[in-house]
Amino acid sequence: MKLLLTSGGVTNPSIHAALVQLLGKPIAECHALCIPTAQWGHPMCGPRSVRGLIAAEPDFQYFTGLGWASLGVLELAALPTIGAERWVPWVREADVLLVDGGDATYLSHWMRESGLVELLPSLPDTVWVGVSAGSMVMTPRIGEYFVEWPSASDDRTLGIVDFSIFPHLNAFPHNTLADAQRWAAGIGGPAYAIDEQSAIKVVDGAVEVVSEGEWTKFGS
Repeated sequence: MKLLLTSGGVTNPSIHAALVQLLGKPIAECHALCIPTAQWGHPMCGPRSVRGLIAAEPDFQYFTGLGWASLGVLELAALPTIGAERWVPWVREADVLLVDGGDATYLSHWMRESGLVELLPSLPDTVWVGVSAGSMVMTPRIGEYFVEWPSASDDRTLGIVDFSIFPHLNAFPHNTLADAQRWAAGIGGPAYAIDEQSAIKVVDGAVEVVSEGEWTKFGS
């Protein structure tokens, strides 16, 4: 699977170009599934924000509103009840998975429970575009700073990449570079802080930062 791990979506020409390169064809020819699951685990999200994602409302113009050939919804919490024979073909037929933010530990839980995480290695040509928690879920840990789901046992996530991500750099009062530095000190491994104009592209283990904004790497 090819990864485009963003903070705020496809917000500038550089990230847009990286996405098209990963897809191998124009966005208008690509079929997308959006995954809203992480939103249910975060107290600031709910029916209205999920509706905005699915309806590609203006707040989501850099994500679900990019002009996909088709846009479907994959709710991970529903998958264990319907059987893999139904949902696995949906995923295999998609060019891209658009994975929204919320709580990354909640998303990690449902990726495991649904069986999606086991399917990912068999999708070498599929592109995963994450926003916030949708990106963080691919990392080993998110830090207690970002855990909002009360049932989370710790801050561990999937560990598909070997670095952690501090998103929304300078987008909120408590997401400053100083906050990111304190967070990184507790992570104990390589990490990136990225703003809304930055993304991390991962293909076959090769990591590249794509940015028209501000980002910082911590650790080796």
